[in-house]
Amino acid sequence: MRSTFTKLALLALLSASSSPLFAAPPALDQDALQVGAATITYRAQLGDTLSVIADQLTGNKSNWAQLAKLNRIGNDRTIPIGTAIIIPVSLLPDDPSTAQVAAMSGNIDATGADGRAIDISIGTTLTEGTIINTGNNSFLTLSLPDQSHIALPSNSQVKLSKLRTARYTKSPRTEITLLKGRVESKVSPLEKNKGRFEVHSPLAVAGVRGTDFRVDLVDGRVLTEVLSGGVAVAKKDKPAALTLHAGQGNITNTKGIGKAVALLPQPEFTGRPQLQERPTLRFTVSPVGGASGYRAQVATDANLGNIVSEAESGTPDIKINGLEDGKYFVRITALDQSGLQGKPLIAAFTLKARPEPPFSIEPKNKSRSENLVFIWAEVSNAQAYHLQVASDAGFNHVVIDEAALSAPQFTAGKLPLDAYYWRVATIVDKAGVRDQGPYGDPQAFSLLQALQIPKIADAIDGDLSFRWTGEPEQKFVVEIGRDAAFSNLLLTQDTATPEINVPRPASGTYYIRIKAIDPDGYVSPFSPAQKVYIGSRWVTSDGSPLRNSAGDTQTGY
Repeated sequence: MRSTFTKLALLALLSASSSPLFAAPPALDQDALQVGAATITYRAQLGDTLSVIADQLTGNKSNWAQLAKLNRIGNDRTIPIGTAIIIPVSLLPDDPSTAQVAAMSGNIDATGADGRAIDISIGTTLTEGTIINTGNNSFLTLSLPDQSHIALPSNSQVKLSKLRTARYTKSPRTEITLLKGRVESKVSPLEKNKGRFEVHSPLAVAGVRGTDFRVDLVDGRVLTEVLSGGVAVAKKDKPAALTLHAGQGNITNTKGIGKAVALLPQPEFTGRPQLQERPTLRFTVSPVGGASGYRAQVATDANLGNIVSEAESGTPDIKINGLEDGKYFVRITALDQSGLQGKPLIAAFTLKARPEPPFSIEPKNKSRSENLVFIWAEVSNAQAYHLQVASDAGFNHVVIDEAALSAPQFTAGKLPLDAYYWRVATIVDKAGVRDQGPYGDPQAFSLLQALQIPKIADAIDGDLSFRWTGEPEQKFVVEIGRDAAFSNLLLTQDTATPEINVPRPASGTYYIRIKAIDPDGYVSPFSPAQKVYIGSRWVTSDGSPLRNSAGDTQTGY
């Protein structure tokens, strides 16, 4: 068997032309090299020296002194065969690593270390030196080989300053430089493999050993928030000055590293947000003490890796637009007076807002119609409509349920005088399947007594006098027509009292109707028309004569 010294010398020759930083690893005999989580162990062979071992396994011959001290070897030229020589991960050279696009939405720009633009899509592999920009309402999540994830919200910019792994152990050595906006990191545990993950910013460095944390660059301040694990915060190029634990955050500015403060608690929903039935999402939470605002992010996955939208609000009522129907997850945090985000509330919800319901037209508020008609706007692609009328706002007591109306109206006829609620949903054909959208907002109305014209009495002075029952402050419109369609009017007159005197017209048949205008502006439909014949004598619609003080009213009276 060739000596290990010969093998190492050959490997040194083969690697001489390679980059000293990213040289190809030596093809060691697996029996001589054992790889652990944070160390490698080499079993000395005949003729081995520490300087050769250090040169070939650490890439730096001068590391022999550290190996000698660590392994308590006094004379490296007389190393017994089979001696276990432990080499820590800190002495191992770096190999290049990558990041992969795991999720994205919106407009993402990326530039490689060579200055060339990179087309970003799901699965794109990025290397060290890449600069990434997320546009407005745009989001990107990167996955690292150790299953750590880096999420960039909208309007953010980062540089992948270092993407490397230690040779043999594959311990991550990652540095992310935050240039603008925010970065959210979920880092796999690094304690065992002694890996390193750091987020650099113009003012501070956040270093972790495995945690869930956020870094935000705002107006010359660096906001750090820790959700799990621990984060060591340091001024740039300075030793760590503060360790933040789960549920803590701090602010670093030009004056120094701020103290650790407790993050605000997670908000709690009011109402039931699990089903959203309008294109504008609405999430309402109970106010959180000390909060100056709230932030919501929506994603397609429970881990919030594929964020598709976000919004901020100064009140506990948060609205988000622009999403298609589907199943989502929302994460809501409260922002304290300094801008630090609190602990997150995460919940699943379904958006089912299409097809959108039609606009309701009639009735609204109240109706005095004897033949009640429901009217709504026509939806262009509607196959049918679903109308419901109930006696309660929760529609627990439905009195009308028409599930397949082809026209945008329905005649209900007579209903008992009462208070009602009505709503309509749109039905479309979706790939051959009936798809009903959500109901529109319930419309409340009161069904009141219809306006009635009493029997017409002739006035003594020769004019016709019409009187009917009205309500306080109502106004009225009276129409007398020469035909049943009222297309040829003899008279149209407004009156503030429930009566009117009409000069006697010429002989013939006439039709009379009245509508009321309530004080709140509601205009009732016209009353049923009464038919009056003026001839040899005046009669009402049922044929009975009109009476005056002298008896029956005759022609020419």
